[in-house]
Amino acid sequence: MTTEQSIQAALQKFETLLRTQQQRAEDIKTQGDFVDYAALDQIIIGVCGGDGIGPIITKESARVLEYLLAGSVKAGKVAFRAIDGLTIENRVAVNKAIPEDVLAQLKQCHVILKGPTTTPQAGDPWPNIESANVAMRKALDLFANVRPVKVEDQGIDWTFFRENTEGAYAVGSQGVHVTDDLAVDFVVTTTEGTERIAKLAYEYARRNGKNRVSVITKANVIKTTDGKFLRLCKEVGKEYPEITTDEWYIDITTAKLIDEKRRRDFRVFVLPNLYGDIITDEAAEFQGGVGTAGSANIGKRYAMFEAIHGSAPRMIREGRGQYADPCSMLRASVMLLSHIGEQAKADLLEQALNICMNTEKKLTITGRENGCTCAQFGDYVMETIAAL
Repeated sequence: MTTEQSIQAALQKFETLLRTQQQRAEDIKTQGDFVDYAALDQIIIGVCGGDGIGPIITKESARVLEYLLAGSVKAGKVAFRAIDGLTIENRVAVNKAIPEDVLAQLKQCHVILKGPTTTPQAGDPWPNIESANVAMRKALDLFANVRPVKVEDQGIDWTFFRENTEGAYAVGSQGVHVTDDLAVDFVVTTTEGTERIAKLAYEYARRNGKNRVSVITKANVIKTTDGKFLRLCKEVGKEYPEITTDEWYIDITTAKLIDEKRRRDFRVFVLPNLYGDIITDEAAEFQGGVGTAGSANIGKRYAMFEAIHGSAPRMIREGRGQYADPCSMLRASVMLLSHIGEQAKADLLEQALNICMNTEKKLTITGRENGCTCAQFGDYVMETIAAL
């Protein structure tokens, strides 16, 4: 194929991507309101283990949730459903980020507790299938990734609202190798997608008495898409005059998070997909690392709750899976309980986790034989809840 033919083929693919994303923007306009969990006869919680250490830590978190929600389960108000099949092997076998039968099961649930999944990268023995996380967020339109980080003695009380379906991840597996010398990926920003994540962030700030929303971009360099994101967020901010809106570039934000004086000023962040993915891992380090932080993925019809770390396949290969740390999944379970209206139980679990992880620390997780197992830590959490 000549260079000119390669360019024409790339242009055809780009046109298809543009039309798909334009249709997605139109579809967002037709969405209704958020689901009212209080009005449901039964809330169905899907438990999807993923792969690597995912099934181990997800099973333990589900066990704690079942303990807390035992009364609701008995009354038929809550039901748990196990969803298997999201392993890398199964996904590769059908060459899809999410097998069709698994996606169908996910869509039968209202909320999903999801374990980490392996995402192939260059050099892996797996084909270049899309991240299961990215695919799930797009398939269920989970447009808001919400990650809280709190360290009281350092004055840290941050909540990140990461746009979840656009940005650099929107078509992450559909870049174009134009020629042997040129490869191109794409960044997507829509008016509808930006406005809804901004409104969610500002509404959260208003409901929770947060006085500042920081918009994080690299709009000085990525002028078109990041510039659009920044402009639209600032426009939404005008509807909330009691809240201060400020803007930061992503590079200086990463620096200011380690500035002991300036980091105390941050409260709520709203930011595009890639930047949110990176900076929330940095933020999690302040409270003990990515193994301690949970994540919510919120849409109007569905919601998914997960750990923010990966599937740790090396732990499985080395036979250490039973020592995996469930704390990130348990933090996600706190957010799940809050999301379905069980705030008292969410507070109870959060209190127990703070005791087990920070205050009392009768058991320590190391990921190895010199620490407790995942199941032992789950027992410890439930024993602590019972004592509160």
